[in-house]
Order: sequence, then structure tokens, then C-alpha cells
Amino acid sequence: MNIHEYQAKDVLRGFGVPVPKGIPAFTVEEAVAAAKQLPGPVWVVKAQIHAGGRGKGGGVKVVKSIEDVEKEARRMLGMTLVTHQTGPHGRVVKRLYIEDGSAIDRELYLSALVDRATSRVAFIVSTEGGMDIEEVAHKTPEKIQTFQIEPAVGYSPYVGLDIATALKLKGDAAKQCGKLVQSLYTAFLAKDMSLLEINPLVVTKDGNVICLDAKMNFDDNALFRHKDIQELRDLDEEDPMEVEASKYDLNYVKLDGEIGCMVNGAGLAMATMDIIKLYGSEPANFLDVGGGATKEKVTAAFKIIVSDPHVKGILVNIFGGIMKCGILAAGIVAAAKEISLKVPLVVRLEGTNVELGKKILADSGLPIVSGNDLADAAQKIVKAVKG
Repeated sequence: MNIHEYQAKDVLRGFGVPVPKGIPAFTVEEAVAAAKQLPGPVWVVKAQIHAGGRGKGGGVKVVKSIEDVEKEARRMLGMTLVTHQTGPHGRVVKRLYIEDGSAIDRELYLSALVDRATSRVAFIVSTEGGMDIEEVAHKTPEKIQTFQIEPAVGYSPYVGLDIATALKLKGDAAKQCGKLVQSLYTAFLAKDMSLLEINPLVVTKDGNVICLDAKMNFDDNALFRHKDIQELRDLDEEDPMEVEASKYDLNYVKLDGEIGCMVNGAGLAMATMDIIKLYGSEPANFLDVGGGATKEKVTAAFKIIVSDPHVKGILVNIFGGIMKCGILAAGIVAAAKEISLKVPLVVRLEGTNVELGKKILADSGLPIVSGNDLADAAQKIVKAVKG
């Protein structure tokens, strides 16, 4: 789960992390009122969407008057902001963050994430912070350094010192950096984050080290422990079909292809998408109904898949283990009848009571094509979609 910049900074404030003063705004009038509450004489008007690259897309503007705050707020609210992370469709701006301006001396980069290869929290830092960090990673990767924290030992002050050294900070700025890194690590663990990105981390002209931007992503599996974080969820920033899927505990991610997939098990779902590509088509989604798929879940999954206008066919790939194939087949038939399925449907069943499952599909009276194995099913649905 992602949250907005202003929400992320509120979380960081709770852990003593230095961030500039700022106030969220949902209307032009609120933006003006927010600016009047801040010291000035420089303000930053920031569009709040769940995507990076806002500055290059015109979603971050530094202004020097209340009148310009009003002008930029009026321009941004309701605009479709297109960045390299939103794709060509962009995101509609519905929230702003009015922030006190900072006198920047240096821009740095710092992020923390879960390194799954080592099962550790890793800090990634660079002296080249700001809008072009992707270019730095591509062209001069040697300017990016990684520091890992041993979980059995926990955070040690030398980590902050090493990071400060890598960022070429000295004296009081290095001490501030060490304290900031420790606070970020504490927040990362306490809130079950999967990503925390500060870009840029800045050194101001008066020598303070502060987080000028903040991006957070949280482990969905741990959200039950954090009701305060759940309340920050902005459904307007999420795909409507993914929101609907979450209501039924379905793991769904929309893709750009033409063959809808319904599978039980994440690994099996990945294999299903791969084989669709192998035989010349593209998956329209990732959809894992889980090991305990029920008729209600299957029906909801079908409705979500067919609501995508790009879907020209559906491939169901089910391994009946916890749920028997007969029960799953009955759910598929019921779902197909309820939604009046109008696109080709190929079903591959394997596992417990597979023959009963295939019989239920064959006796349904519906134009459901049975796949003998995954390769056969994939070839059949691709052929049906390609005509």
C-alpha cells in the first residue's frame, strides 16, 4: 500500500525525523489558507499523487507570493499529471501539499528497502539526489552505494556514520545524518514498510539535514497491525478493479494484455502468464484466488476479469488441493452463468477429483473448453482469441 507525501511526512514526524513544515489542501481556498499559516517568503505547491517524477511533469512549483500559490493551486487541482511512473494516461490531481520553502545547498538520495536476496533492510544512498536519480542509476551506478543492517545485531551507530561518509557529510551534518538514519530505520521496522525513499535528502544553507520528499510503501500482509496506516489509503489512486478485488481477498493486478487469467497460487499464476506469452499472446491480469477459493470468490474474480474491456478470452488454471476440483468446477459454472459470459473460456483442472470437475464442466451446457494440460489450455485460449 502506498500513501501520499504529506501523509508519509506525518509518519516521519512521529519518529522525530526532520521534515519541512507543510499543510495539505483539497481546494484552492485551503491552499491559500495553508500558505498564510506558513512562514514563507517562499512556498512550494506540490501535487499529491502516488507516482514519482512530479517535478518534471509540472506537479511541483516553487513560488514567492500568496497570489502565485493560488495561481498554481488553481492550475494543479483537477489537472491530469503525466509522469514516467503514471504512464501516458496520467493521474488526476485531487490533493495538494503546501510546504514551506527550503534554502537548499546540496541534494542527496537515501532510501531503505527489504533486500529479499539477503533478508535484510538495505539503505541505498547517493550524493546525486534529485529528479534525475534514475539517470544516475543508469549512467553512473558507481555513484550509488548500498549498506545493509544485520537483523540479529540491529542498528549500530557505525551504519549512520558510514552513510554520512558516503554522502560526503562532515561535522554536525554527519551527526544529524546518523541520527536521521537511525530514526528512519526505527520507523521502517515499526510500521512494517517495504520501501522508504527520501529524494531528495537535502542539506540546507544553514547546515540542517532534512527530508524534502518522502515516499512510503507498506507490506500489505502486515497492515492488520497498523489501523492508523490503513486509514491513509486513497482509493482514488488505485485501479478500481484492484480495489474491488481487495474486498474479496483476491490478489489482482491489471496488465495490458487480452487474455484474462484466474489461477490459484501465485507461482502457478506466474507460470500461466509466462505460457500465454510463449504461445503468442499477452495476459490481461495477474489474479490469484488463493488456496481456499470459494464459489463467491470465483464469481467475484470472473466479474472483475470481464469488466476489463480489453479481455478477449479467459484462461482458468486451477490445481485442486485444499479445494477439490468438483467444487471449483461448480463455482466456475455458476459464475459463468451469472455473468452471462460472452468471451471464450478455457479451463485447465488438475488435482483432487479432477475427473468429476471435468464432468461438471462438460455437462454444464456452456461453451467451456477443457485443457488437457497447461500447454494445451494456453494454446487453445490463444487460438480462440486470435480467431
